[in-house]
Amino acid sequence: MARVLCAMSGGVDSSVAAALLKEAGHEVLGIFLRLGPGGDSVGGSSRACCSVNDAQDASRVADRLGIPFYALNYQGKFSSIIEYFVDEYNKGRTPNPCARCNQWLKFGTLLDEATKLECEYLATGHYAQISHPDDDSPSILRRGADPAKDQSYFLFAMPPTSLKRVLFPVGDYSKDRIREMAEERDLPVAHKADSQEICFVPEDNYRKVLQARTPELIKPGRFVDTSGEDLGEHQGHQNYTIGQRRGLGIAFGEPKYVVGIDAPTNTITLGSRDELHSSQFEVAEINWLSMVPQEPGLILEGEMQIRHQGTPHPARVEIIDSQRAKVELFNSASAITPGQAAVLYDGDKLLMGGWIE
Repeated sequence: MARVLCAMSGGVDSSVAAALLKEAGHEVLGIFLRLGPGGDSVGGSSRACCSVNDAQDASRVADRLGIPFYALNYQGKFSSIIEYFVDEYNKGRTPNPCARCNQWLKFGTLLDEATKLECEYLATGHYAQISHPDDDSPSILRRGADPAKDQSYFLFAMPPTSLKRVLFPVGDYSKDRIREMAEERDLPVAHKADSQEICFVPEDNYRKVLQARTPELIKPGRFVDTSGEDLGEHQGHQNYTIGQRRGLGIAFGEPKYVVGIDAPTNTITLGSRDELHSSQFEVAEINWLSMVPQEPGLILEGEMQIRHQGTPHPARVEIIDSQRAKVELFNSASAITPGQAAVLYDGDKLLMGGWIE
């Protein structure tokens, strides 16, 4: 048995994770990281994570389980995630703050805390699975057993060296079963609603965050079609994302979609549904999670997922260098969005991932 630090968010998943670890005979310590604003003037709501109420819920669960509990305020460190979020929109890209938070904070900061507390492992309530070989082979990240809740896509950027020290106790179960387990153990969060928003985005409206932080950068610009013809004025490229159809502010005779965003010229390109489809793109900042970095020119094949809960696409990946690759989907996909993650799987095994350029 091992000494395990369990990240407890105050939700049902991480609460059951802690319970399962203790029942398995591990020495469990609970920890809560206050990351997002959780209700201050910048953002946060009752449905977002990391609030004061969540900390209280996590403490109640730890008390119910009889395990030590620590609550740390990392809002200062979390400012880097908010800065990244705002900067990406100002560059005409669509950020993925949850994946970045996992990369920069949760599996960096928390592992540091685990080391300080002399814990061998860090556990979280993510719906994913890790295979830990008995020999010196790399640990392997796999999809969660519940396809509807699988969170491996958001975990692709985890530091590879962290895999051997991470446990995902709920990854083998469905969400329904996890709630049943919480009820069976009389955990006070058994019926608590899941977080539905980015923790620092009020009312799920990212534009409020941008307007509060960089209002001077949001200026009217022009809509154009794919041939360059002017279609009218927009209210700042930051207010639009690839694939958007509603809320353009102009009525057209046929459906128009955002197919391109040029931040330097503050221009939004609109096109048809067909023009929104493509099959080729590049990824950068590759993270080789369950395999070693590959040589330039090498070809990999697998299934590429380009959004959370999106349908994986059979794909061919050509390595440019250790940080970049060209991706060709065997069939075109809609709204391939710069700034989002593209993650390559072999069955349920996550091979690598990168950020769409």
